[in-house]
Amino acid sequence: MAIITVYGIPNCDTTKKAMQWLRREKLDFSFHDYKLKGINKQQLEGWCDQAGWELIFNKRSTTWRELGEAVQRKIIDQPSAIKVMVQHNSIIKRPVIEFGNKLLIGFNEEKFSKHLK
Repeated sequence: MAIITVYGIPNCDTTKKAMQWLRREKLDFSFHDYKLKGINKQQLEGWCDQAGWELIFNKRSTTWRELGEAVQRKIIDQPSAIKVMVQHNSIIKRPVIEFGNKLLIGFNEEKFSKHLK
């Protein structure tokens, strides 16, 4: 089994659910806390290249609503989205699960069972 890394913030309910599921299934993982460790541009570019920036960038988040219309209108492509995600990492959809060269975005028990067990 590939090494599993969970990227998120500790007080996020969806991240908590994902980590509880991993523990329940007795799967070892490491946790990368965006608030403590941040996230770099290269990491985000890799994720966006693999999954699409529209999936990684969470337009339903509180952070998105707080950006204001002027900033929101400027987010039109991957480079502009990555710039905002580096500055405001809480706008990244959570959790991002990295295992091997694959990604799971968000928590979906069915997808977790299919890909991580």
